[in-house]
Order: sequence, then structure tokens, then C-alpha cells
Amino acid sequence: MKELLLKRKSRFILYLIACLLPVVDRFFTNFAIALLIGSVQVGSMDYFIKICLITIGLIILGVILFIISRFMRISFMRDTLLDVRLMAFDKIINSSYKSFSQKSKDTYISNLINDINIIEREFFLSLINIIYNAGIYIVSLILIAFLDFKFALIAFAASIILYVTSKLFEKRTIALQERVSDENEKFAVDMSNTFNGLEILKLNRIEDQFLSKALKSVTGLERKKLDYNIYTDGQSRILELLGFSFLIISLIYLSSLFMRGITLTEGTFMVQLSNSCVWSIIAVLPRVNQLKSSVKIFDKITKYEEDTSNSLTKDKEFEFEKEIEVKNLSFRYGEKEVFKDVSFKIEKVKKYLIKGPSGAGKSTLIKLLSMIYDDYTGEIKVDGVDYREIKEKSLNDNVSFIYQDVFLFEDTIFNNIALYKPYTEEEVLEAAKKSGLDSLLSKKENGLYEMLLENGKNLSGGERQRISIARAIIKNSKLLFIDEATSSLDEELGRKIEETILSLNSTVIAISHRYYEGITEKYDYVLEIKNGQVNQYDGNEYFMEVAI
Repeated sequence: MKELLLKRKSRFILYLIACLLPVVDRFFTNFAIALLIGSVQVGSMDYFIKICLITIGLIILGVILFIISRFMRISFMRDTLLDVRLMAFDKIINSSYKSFSQKSKDTYISNLINDINIIEREFFLSLINIIYNAGIYIVSLILIAFLDFKFALIAFAASIILYVTSKLFEKRTIALQERVSDENEKFAVDMSNTFNGLEILKLNRIEDQFLSKALKSVTGLERKKLDYNIYTDGQSRILELLGFSFLIISLIYLSSLFMRGITLTEGTFMVQLSNSCVWSIIAVLPRVNQLKSSVKIFDKITKYEEDTSNSLTKDKEFEFEKEIEVKNLSFRYGEKEVFKDVSFKIEKVKKYLIKGPSGAGKSTLIKLLSMIYDDYTGEIKVDGVDYREIKEKSLNDNVSFIYQDVFLFEDTIFNNIALYKPYTEEEVLEAAKKSGLDSLLSKKENGLYEMLLENGKNLSGGERQRISIARAIIKNSKLLFIDEATSSLDEELGRKIEETILSLNSTVIAISHRYYEGITEKYDYVLEIKNGQVNQYDGNEYFMEVAI
């Protein structure tokens, strides 16, 4: 957070000045009040009127200083909060698939909304209060030292006591704020699950059970917020009690000074200074703890988690010209051993079909070959280069995925194929034609620039899959992973999609339970997973002999 605040040094300095401007107004007002009370001792109407005019002038000055302070602060806060949002979003976008998939998508939404709201509310509110009250404390202590050094020492000693007391609350304040953040994430996930399945809930008349679950989730969140608020308020009350004790000691000491003959103006001003000194430090210390807790939240949503699963430096490019070799590969998913000492090869431009019973590890094998999982033993090498040495971005630039459920943006067909990359219209149109989207484009008034509804609701399942294929074609992917792309399509559409996939000039590794006579046999090889082993067969031989 420190680096972020100092990113705009000149504007941060102006922000500090803006936070301190009300301090000037505070002391002018205190001095004016002291003069007003002291005018009673003077006993002159002319003097009283003069002091009243000075007081009015200082009040007007205070209003002007507040407005100036507000305008000087607001732009810096706005831009810094924008940076926080961008940093949080950047962390999510640039996370590896492995890292990203460890949390629910709704957790990330909670980070972008709830946690940033905490930072906006807790960090900046705490920061401005700390600067303002610290300014009051320092100036008050200096002025007290000029007026009575012994009294300044008493005030400083009281500050130390208050500070030590506040430190006792620090760790738990931070922990409680983190619990609120975690509960916000859990609440977002629970609510998302409920709303995503709302149609099923209503059709099966089980709303009451999920209403009870939702209420429990809300109660848990509000309980965590209550714990945090009670604890921070309790901290403030304890500090206030200590502050009142010091104020009583101050009044006893000042009464002795009155007996020695100080003026009413001096006495009033010293009372106000001691009051400002104590209450400013009481206001600051809980805010310091809240500030630290919000910094923890900032670190949580913006700092990248260190990936210690890989000790090798990833500095090699993904160059696939000959083969991918899997050698003595073993992999466990939790307690389950999925693969044991597996070896096989993937040749460039060949087509591979992965077969095996449900739960055998078909999707896991794709995730291993696409570098999503890297906590395996053995070797996966592409043209002799270990996967663990290859930059993830380089692999992603050369790989495409086609899933059963294709996600489409609420945007044009053009942008859904190009995925917002700078391809020309000719390149996108060529990819669309090769993927079999000609008939779709001819039916649409705006062609490539036809807008799609939310997640492509105005397209058929086959059209959605063809857009997914067009993405792979325009990307010129060397390696194409397919997971049950045709399972939800009818026979005719499935055959067409499968034929299109097998005609691509890419290495294809596909999972499919569907069999299309005359087409499925065109796969060069079949990788059959059974009992943790991967057996490789020639495609024709497999469907003629093994699969019978």
C-alpha cells in the first residue's frame, strides 16, 4: 500500500496538506473560544465585540479551509481506489489456471466488491483521521510544552499509556477484519449457488431448505461484522475511559495553575489543548488498528501468492515441432492415485482420442498435458524441453480448448471469435468459414457484427461449438484439447462438428463418449485409460478389435 500511495508523490503531499488544513481551523477556533471566555475577565464590551468579530472571521476561514481540503483530497482518493480495483482485477486475470481454479468465481467477485468497499471505508477513513488527529496531537503537545513543559510531560506519558493499551487490541482487530472478508466470500459463493439453481429449487419445491441455508449464511456474515464492531467499539470505550482519567488529572493540575495566577484565557486554552491532545490520540489509536487490518485486506486481493510447487525457472518457449513425450508419469489427486508410471508420446498434427470409464482420469490427463497440473512425478517434455521449464503464457498462446459448455460474451460474433485480439476482418471471416459458420453469418443481418445475447442465448448448440472451433483456428493453435464437445448435440450436428475438428491442421487430444461411424475411426490413435495406466492403440485397430 505504501508504494501505491507514493505512486503520485506530489499529489500525496497535497493530500497530506489537505488533511492537515482542518487542524489549522481547529486551533484557530480553540484560540477564539479561549479569547471569548477570557474577555469576561477583561470586562470590556469593546474588547468582547472585537473578539466576536475575530471568532466569526475564523469560523468563515474554517469553512473555506474545509472546502479546499475536500477538493484537494477527493481526486487522490478516487485515483488510488481505481488503482486498487485495477490491481485486484489484474491479479485475477493474470493468475495461472491452477491458482484461479482453487477458488470459486464468486470469491473473486467478493474481492472486487466487498473487500474493496472495506478498503474504501476503513483505509481512507482511517488514514484521514490518523493524519488529522496526529496533526492535532503534535501541535497540541508543542503548544503545551511552550506554555508549561511539566504539563507536556504528563500529556506525553498519558499518550504512551494509551498507545500501549491500543497495541493490545491490534492483532485481534486485524484477525476479526480478515474474518469479515472471508465470510463475505463465503456468503457470495452461497448466494450464487442458490440463484444459479433457482429454477431447479422452484421446480422441486425445495425453496424452504435453501432459504434456511441462506439465512444461516446471512447470520454468519452479520455475526462476524458484529464481533468486529463490538470489539473495535469496546477498544474505543476503554481508551475513552483512560482519556477521562487523564482529563481529570489535567484539570486538577490546571486548577493549581489558576491559583498561581494564570489568566482565564491561558487556562481555557491549556484545557482545550490538553483535551485535544488526549482525545486526538484516543481517536487515532483504534484507527491505526483498522488501517492495518484494511492493509491486510489490500495485500490479500492484490498480491500474488508465491507458487512454490515448481523449483525450476520457467524461461523456455513452447516449441512443438515433433512430439510431446510423457515418461514414467505418476499423479495423485488427494488420496487417490490416478496415474502410475505412465509413458506414451503425442506426435505433431496427429489426432488422439482419450477413452476410459467415468472417473478414470480422462480430464486429469488433459490438465496434465495442458500444464494446468504440475505436481506430478516423472517427465512431460515437448521436443526435449521439460514442461516445468516452459513459460505458461507461451503454452497458452499455442493451445486452445473446446468444452461442452462454450462461454460466449454479450458482444459481436467478431469479438467472440477474435477474443478482443487485433485480428483483421479477413482473418476472422476465414476462421468462421473454416469452422462452418457460413450459414449462420448469411442468416444474420449484420454478419460478423451481429450482437449475441447473454452467453449466446440466440445461438444453437452447434453454432456455439463452431464459434469455439473458430477461436482455435484463428489462433492457429498447435495443440487443441477437446472435452466432450459434442455430447449435448444431436447425431447430425455431432458428426459435422467432429468432422470439422478432425480436419484441422492441429494436434488434437479429445475426450468423447460418442461414436460416429465412419468419422471416429479417423483418429490416428486412441489413449485408453484403465487402472491408472494409459494404453496407446492405433485408431483403426482399436475400433476394429479392442472396442468390440
